[in-house]
Amino acid sequence: MSLHALLHMADATHPFTSDKLAQGMHTNAVVIRRTFAGLRRAKIVTSTKGHGGGWQLARPLDQIKLGDVYAALGAPMVFAMGNRAESPGCLVEQAVNRAMASAFAEAEKVLVKQLHDVTLAELAADVHARDKRGQFHLGHAASARPPAKRTARRT
Repeated sequence: MSLHALLHMADATHPFTSDKLAQGMHTNAVVIRRTFAGLRRAKIVTSTKGHGGGWQLARPLDQIKLGDVYAALGAPMVFAMGNRAESPGCLVEQAVNRAMASAFAEAEKVLVKQLHDVTLAELAADVHARDKRGQFHLGHAASARPPAKRTARRT
């Protein structure tokens, strides 16, 4: 959700309110404020209060790496699966947990390293390259509309 919102904010000429971001992300404004608080502490976004205020990017996309966003969000758990703790005295559970713990740790290290190799500018470039109709503009309300249905037949 955060990456999605940040990319939409990329070339906006005005701040986005929490309500506007929440509407676009199909969530609650409180969720946006809580999530963006970490992004603000990491100096990825800034916020201003009052009329005309809202959230804006604090630095250019080429200076924000996916790893920066991941860290700003508190380095959330990468894998939904993990060690079990239903029967801590079970020798089988202990053996499985020991084997899986190192695999999960290694996989997470690789993923986090790769997150630090990709900038938001690269994601934005990918969006623009895939926009065949030239109608997607990051940061503008038009980008929130679903694409028009194609009526032409394929040959």
